[in-house]
Amino acid sequence: MSTFEINNISDFSVSERFQRYVQIDTQSDVNSPTCPSTEKQKNLGKLLVEELLSLGISDAAMDENGYIYATIPSNTSKKVPVICFCSHMDTSPDSSGKDVKPLVHYNYQGQDLVLPDDTSIVIKYAEHPDLANQIGNDVITASGTTLLGADDKAGIAEIMDAARLLMKHPEIKHGDIKILFTPDEEIGRGVDKADLKRLAADFAYTMDGEKAGTIEDETFSADGATLTIHGVSVHPGFAKGKMQSAIKIASAIIDALPKDRLSPESTNKKDGFVHPVHISGSVEKAEIQFIIRDHATANLKKHEDELEAIAKSIVECYPNCTYTFTVKEQYRNMKEVLDQHPEIMEIGMEAITRAGMVAERRSIRGGTDGSRLSFMGLPCPNIFAGGHAFHGKQEWVSAQDMEKAVKTILHVVSLWEEKA
Repeated sequence: MSTFEINNISDFSVSERFQRYVQIDTQSDVNSPTCPSTEKQKNLGKLLVEELLSLGISDAAMDENGYIYATIPSNTSKKVPVICFCSHMDTSPDSSGKDVKPLVHYNYQGQDLVLPDDTSIVIKYAEHPDLANQIGNDVITASGTTLLGADDKAGIAEIMDAARLLMKHPEIKHGDIKILFTPDEEIGRGVDKADLKRLAADFAYTMDGEKAGTIEDETFSADGATLTIHGVSVHPGFAKGKMQSAIKIASAIIDALPKDRLSPESTNKKDGFVHPVHISGSVEKAEIQFIIRDHATANLKKHEDELEAIAKSIVECYPNCTYTFTVKEQYRNMKEVLDQHPEIMEIGMEAITRAGMVAERRSIRGGTDGSRLSFMGLPCPNIFAGGHAFHGKQEWVSAQDMEKAVKTILHVVSLWEEKA
């Protein structure tokens, strides 16, 4: 099938699929030790497996950890690299994903979108620049009390619709195509138990980006740090000169963090940051959890050293108190791997162009499953899924941008076959 023919496909099911998928609550839970962290993620997984099998994709299955694997077999005599498309099933713990009511604002004309179940939630045209590109499109939102779930059920719906179209149109020549749907990406565990031997792919693309036409080959490098303060607990009636509250020491450390740099609210582009994400404790013991981010991996150690120096200087004012500071690697900048395989990005960029968009190469102030997959031996950039304002009640996506993502997937697989 030619570029022209792919671009003239019109029987998309992606919007309908997306609206069904977001109504299934798949919120992950950072405090759960299980995999998946919430059993309800498997409810979507079971549906996806059923739908893949109904398309004739006979090996579709979900494992005990909630990972879904499937193969669309090659239909060419050429030896083509095995390409995987990946999206995550969970939604963010930052906002409720229960009882999502997707609303379609047909033929959007640039108006502010007041969400009916909480009219204080307004998606303002002036505050969402990409709404300017949606005039005449069908914009999908939630109803005001939940997130929408475009992160990343848009990506799932796009991969599913592309799979349907590939099974329907054998004239689109391609090699073996693998599908991977993961749990728990939002809590940093998305590929913890992914079986790459079972997947057996050479290269991959996550469908988890934002604006239509974008493809991302660079993420933050990321660590997590835990600072534990051991204070001195004494009955408050007899505490004079004795009590040294771990809660107050922890608060002083947070207050001493830089306010005009090195924080999410004071940085942009490729600036790194140190960000406290959770604090708990008592007089005797308090714990602060931090995420530490930078596009340059070497800078993580500098940020961690600065954070520990701040903690040490505060704790030293309390001679009977101590602290421990531990750092755990989370993920690394996938560009370090992707630069060794330039053809992956070249094909991704060309696929976006063939789908009728201006291709834009971007870096992410965040991470994707592709960050870790790349360092696990599966190089994996991130293609747009079309969603915006992730993790909150103002999240939105347009049906037409999701259709463009489906076309991009079809062009990607066609290009790998063409160039083989």
